[in-house]
Amino acid sequence: MITAKQMKAARLFLDWDQRTLADAAGVSLPTIQRMETIGLERSSAGNVEKVQGALETAGVEFIPTGSYQGAGGAGVRLRDGR
Repeated sequence: MITAKQMKAARLFLDWDQRTLADAAGVSLPTIQRMETIGLERSSAGNVEKVQGALETAGVEFIPTGSYQGAGGAGVRLRDGR
């Protein structure tokens, strides 16, 4: 599962405001605001999946903790061609 920090970073990479992400994911603006403010732990799995799917469809790739062999942890990047 992605983290709230990854979600916000991905949104900013795409130069999207919270409303744009909410519309793309099919969730409410307050849902996005809550996810970014208090984290994803209290969000429904369905809403997290919708948000992650919308960001991935737009060209974001999420890097889970432990999958990168350099310094750092979980991250976000844009796919080639984006």
